[in-house]
Amino acid sequence: MNILKKKRVLLKYIKESKNIFIMAHKDLDLDALGSSLGMYKILTKKHKKCFLVIDDKEKELGVKKVIEKVKKKVNIIESKHIEKKKSGKDLLLILDCNKPYLLQNEEVLQQFDKVIVIDHHETNQQTIKKAILIIDKDASSTCEMITELVYYYDIKLDSEISTIILSGIVLDTNNFVLKTTSKTYYCAYYLTTQGASPKEVQYLLKQDIEDYKIRQKVITDIEVIKKTIALSVGSQKVKYRKEDLAKIADTLLQFNNIEVSFVIGKLDDETVGLSARSIGSVNVSQIAEQLGGGGNNHEAAAQIKNRSLGDIEKELKDIISNLA
Repeated sequence: MNILKKKRVLLKYIKESKNIFIMAHKDLDLDALGSSLGMYKILTKKHKKCFLVIDDKEKELGVKKVIEKVKKKVNIIESKHIEKKKSGKDLLLILDCNKPYLLQNEEVLQQFDKVIVIDHHETNQQTIKKAILIIDKDASSTCEMITELVYYYDIKLDSEISTIILSGIVLDTNNFVLKTTSKTYYCAYYLTTQGASPKEVQYLLKQDIEDYKIRQKVITDIEVIKKTIALSVGSQKVKYRKEDLAKIADTLLQFNNIEVSFVIGKLDDETVGLSARSIGSVNVSQIAEQLGGGGNNHEAAAQIKNRSLGDIEKELKDIISNLA
């Protein structure tokens, strides 16, 4: 569904609300944060009081850079402060996420009667029930969806926000490799007309060298299954971040003949993370859902608690062996 098909419903809820709270998923990435800031800009241009809800204590490098840039210009609050900011005519906008357990704080849902989700990931039985869903599974990113709104409403963005939104598109398309359509390219072009800097995007996407070295160790141990599926398993002794697993999965798709990639590794002592990517030949979301996760046709993830890395590897291989 194109987001503009729901523009009237979205605008109606915006007009009826006094205070609007924007929240994305845990462990913010540049698509979640970029789309949130884009939506924040749209709402402030429509003279709405907005709050960006962020509870994350640990943040990836690019997200840290962005928050440092915008923290004096944007009302950023923790979820525990929402209640004192509410007016009685409030709206919760959820971006880049449609599952309660992935939110910054899923308990926040109980505080709102009006909830709208704007997202590009697949829905399933775990999708938020009480929300109006604006889901575009064909969009490369939530940043692409928000760019469509910016264009439709003719919102003037400053170069800083334009750049952050563009970085979300670049991130989720893996530099315009995955889920990239003519609309994606047009949105990127449109953001550059608003002052987005490709050079600054690369600055936001720069990696920490120590994190890179850790990822390289995982990449050197690849198992190729059915000639086109790459599987890498992290060390039992190392705890990885979700974004590390995602970047490894992105990298694996760059190898000859590889069409699908899976990476699993320990996130903490109780949790194993899965990150999956596909050029489209296999719907990795359906595989991740069997492990309690989700995503879309091209990218998916899961977090599995209280099971060993070896158990998850075996189950994943069993699922892959049953693929047509």
